Parts: sequence; structure tokens; C-alpha cells
Amino acid sequence: MTPQMDTAALNAFMKAEFPQVARDFTVERIAPMEADVRLIADDKHLRPGGTVSGPAMFALADLAMYAVLLAMIGPKALSVTTNCSIDFMRKPAAGRDMIAKARLLKLGRVLAVGDALLFSEGESQPAARASLTYSIPPR
Repeated sequence: MTPQMDTAALNAFMKAEFPQVARDFTVERIAPMEADVRLIADDKHLRPGGTVSGPAMFALADLAMYAVLLAMIGPKALSVTTNCSIDFMRKPAAGRDMIAKARLLKLGRVLAVGDALLFSEGESQPAARASLTYSIPPR
């Protein structure tokens, strides 16, 4: 399958449809069934100790899955998360952005299933892993 939206289109979509979070995230790469999304970490995303908080990592995983889904099906803003499970595996590196590497494992007519690995910028081992399911609105 060929992506229907590229990084520029996805970033513009986020600015138009979700301006409340668009400044916090950047879609950096789109490929068939894959997306890399950056959380631009600042003070509001940090927990005591200076590392990215669990809720911020959850948001990153969710937004990365949303980005890869929209990349594949086009700008369907009403696609929604129906399930998410996240495993926090190691402490994120202090003072660094985080990158989510998301991939769709199944893209059906009404459901999409995928996962995301979350890395502190520059680290080779993931800090978290998320499994997500999205509901796709009727065509």
C-alpha cells in the first residue's frame, strides 16, 4: 500500500485539526505502514528527575499510531483509539526528545492494529512499547 499523506501533509493536518498538541509533536518519517513521530520534550512533559513522564509517552504512542493510520487512509479526523496497552521498560534519558517508531500490523476496513516503540533521542533501546487498536470511520 502506498501512503496517502506525507510528512508535510500530516504536520499541516495536525496544525489545522489539533493545534492544542501540534507544537509538541512532529511527524518525521512516513513509509508504507510506518511512521516516526517526535515528542518535542519541554518542562510540561517531564516528571520529577527530568525524564519524560508516562502520560507524555502515552500521548506520543497514540499520536504516532494516529499519524501512521492517517498516512495510509488519508485525512479521516474521526479515527479513534479503541484500545491501548503500554509497557514502560526503562527510564527515558533525561532532557531529551522522544521518538516513536509506529507500524500498522493490520489495516482493515473498520479496525487498525499496530504497535509503537518509544526511544529517547540517541538511545538504541526502547523506553516503552505500546500496542494500539484504532476504529476507522465508515467510508
